[in-house]
Amino acid sequence: MSILLSDAGLHHHLLPLTYTRPVGALRAGILTIAETWQHLTDMPVGFRTEDYLQAKFPEVGGGRLWEVHGGMLPTAAIAAAVLDLDPGEALVQGGRPLAFCSEGNAHAAEMDWTMAPAYFTQKEFSGPITLLERPWHLFQHCGAAIANDFAMLTDGRRSGPISALNTVIGDPAKIFLEPGAKVEASILNTTNGPIWIGKDAEVMEGCMIRGSFALGDHSQLKMGAKIYGACSFGPECRVGGEVNNSVILGYSNKGHDGFLGNSVLGEWCNLGADTNTSNLKNTYGEVKAWSFATGALEATGQQFLGLVMGDHAKSGINTMFNTGTVAGVCANIFGSGFPPKHIPSFAWGGAEGFKTAVVEQVFSTCQRMMERRHVQFTKLDEDILLHVLGATAAQRN
Repeated sequence: MSILLSDAGLHHHLLPLTYTRPVGALRAGILTIAETWQHLTDMPVGFRTEDYLQAKFPEVGGGRLWEVHGGMLPTAAIAAAVLDLDPGEALVQGGRPLAFCSEGNAHAAEMDWTMAPAYFTQKEFSGPITLLERPWHLFQHCGAAIANDFAMLTDGRRSGPISALNTVIGDPAKIFLEPGAKVEASILNTTNGPIWIGKDAEVMEGCMIRGSFALGDHSQLKMGAKIYGACSFGPECRVGGEVNNSVILGYSNKGHDGFLGNSVLGEWCNLGADTNTSNLKNTYGEVKAWSFATGALEATGQQFLGLVMGDHAKSGINTMFNTGTVAGVCANIFGSGFPPKHIPSFAWGGAEGFKTAVVEQVFSTCQRMMERRHVQFTKLDEDILLHVLGATAAQRN
């Protein structure tokens, strides 16, 4: 028995974040979607995703299998409804499929996520659901995702001790420190949501944190950081300065002063000192952002939207990002002035123009950065990045 998370037709809509991972490997709360499913079901979790990603993110074996919409945030109620399905049944809401149950090789055919096939018996789910269908949905639903994960991860457990040198505003029971976590001489406000500090993570002196907030395992919050909820920083991050309602998937650095607001950063990103994002237009109007599905700037329906950055992208010191900027995988942005709102993958440069990155230099940088976090840059990683390089050539032209 196992869970299979399907991209459900969302791969292009969640780029550049999904250039290097399935939809179900995204993080909006404390855990990734896949990790939450594993905790809720205690089952193996696999992925149905793009062919070039499948080797690194494999499917799961035979037997009874529940194929689930990968962009749906899992909750205990949803997990119970999914596992209640028998083979040949589909969980739907308003006619839209949320999950299918099959046995043996019946799951080999890809499901239609706009309408349940007629040969499936439909079971209606009446509870609330949250779908991550665009990059900005990660920070918009970050608070709810943290609250769900917090309740699951802390149930029946006792937090590590909170130092008396900290100032706590709100309910101290909404603060949870995993083993080895350190928080000293900081202000922790749980009025609007919980605060979770991961294993061996550190909140340095003078930080001001408003929940909902999650700091991943082995991550650091630098001295004097100002964090407005809801924010989630994955494992092995280094974060300083001012951050508002943003998600960092993991292994990325924003170690210096500068503002990051209403943004999503992938893994292995680095923002140079005093990098700043604009998250609100001077006109207070609707933000446009690059759509990979249409290949053009599109209205987002959002008033607040900062930066969306793919894995391994970097910015130089004093970089300024306009409202609704989208930077691709392995992009390297530097120089004065505002760069364009769409920065293709493997593009190096800034406001004065871009050139295509030298692959050997990119891979060397990836290897050095990942070694600093004791993670190997593998042949699978190389193959994925080479696929992205080829698939995005037209964008750089």
